[in-house]
Parts: sequence; C-alpha cells; structure tokens
Amino acid sequence: MVAVIGASGTGKSTLLHLLGALDRPSKGELFYNGQNVFDHSDQQLAAFRNKTIGFVFQFHHLLPEFTALENAIMPGMIAGHNREELFAVGTELLEKVGLGNRFDHRVGELSGGEQQRVALARSIIMKPALLLADEPTGNLDPKTGDKIFALIQEMNQDFGLTTVMVTHNHQLARKMDRCLVLKDGELEPAVF
Repeated sequence: MVAVIGASGTGKSTLLHLLGALDRPSKGELFYNGQNVFDHSDQQLAAFRNKTIGFVFQFHHLLPEFTALENAIMPGMIAGHNREELFAVGTELLEKVGLGNRFDHRVGELSGGEQQRVALARSIIMKPALLLADEPTGNLDPKTGDKIFALIQEMNQDFGLTTVMVTHNHQLARKMDRCLVLKDGELEPAVF
C-alpha cells in the first residue's frame, strides 16, 4: 500500500486520475503490463478501467436510485457479467464490509460510513489489480475513517491489490507500506 501526501493543489488527485486513466496526460506515457494505456481508444480505456482498476473517492459517487447491492455490482453489470453471480459476489462483499443486513437499502438510507463501505465493495467487485483511493476517509469522522482504512487494508491483503491512496491524514499515511510526498510535480519519499 502506497500513500501519496502533499499540500492542497499539488496535483495528488490529478495523479490518481492519470494513474486510473481517467484523464489523458498532456505529455508522457503510462504503461501497464508493458502497454501504453493511452494508445487505446476511449472505449477500450473504459473497458480497461472497469476490469483492472477499482476507485474509491472521498465522495462515494453512489447512484441514489439503486440499493447498496445494486451499486456494489454496477461495474459487473456494465461489463455484462451474469446477474445472479454478481448478486452472490456482491452480497458476499457487502457482508465482508459489515453491510450484510443493509444490502437492500437505498443510498439515502445509509450513513456516510455505510455509503463509503458500499463504494469500497463496488471498487473491488471486478477483482481489480489496482485500487486507487482519493481521500476515502476525508469526509468521515475519525472512528469511521479508521474502520474504512482497516477495511481497505484487509481488502489489500485478501485480494492482493496494489493500492495507492491520496490522503492529507499523515497518521493514516504512516500506517501504509510506503509513503510519498508530491511536491512541485515530483514524488519523493516522505519524511515524518
């Protein structure tokens, strides 16, 4: 697990957007398994992201008209996977993040911490190789934030995810395997 810290406005979120192939760089290349991901069309990039990268943002970006379970399985639905299998895996993931009794609740019926746990389940439903987390605990109280971070650590270990997390929380960053600071467009090892 890698933490990226830095002052506001240094480009941490932009870095995650580039790593996640959400934005195209103005110059430079991004290679994944030996291939420049930006050699692909937008449609190919979308399929690559859906299959390979899980995203967790500070604001969960759940769809309010759907239940927790439907939100969790949305990437699989988009990919055309079997609905019954997705429901089984989604239910299992929601149970793993402590929401086994809330899977049929709509977003508005969930607390902020519960919504973030749904977002975490959604981020790993496709068994991605890479999890990108942009301030996933930033809008949560400290106790709930610690629980979300513990779940991310657990998912990292259980699923063998490479995890890159942007955070302003230095205490949380210290718990990561590696911590980098983004300053003047450069990544350097963080010194605490």
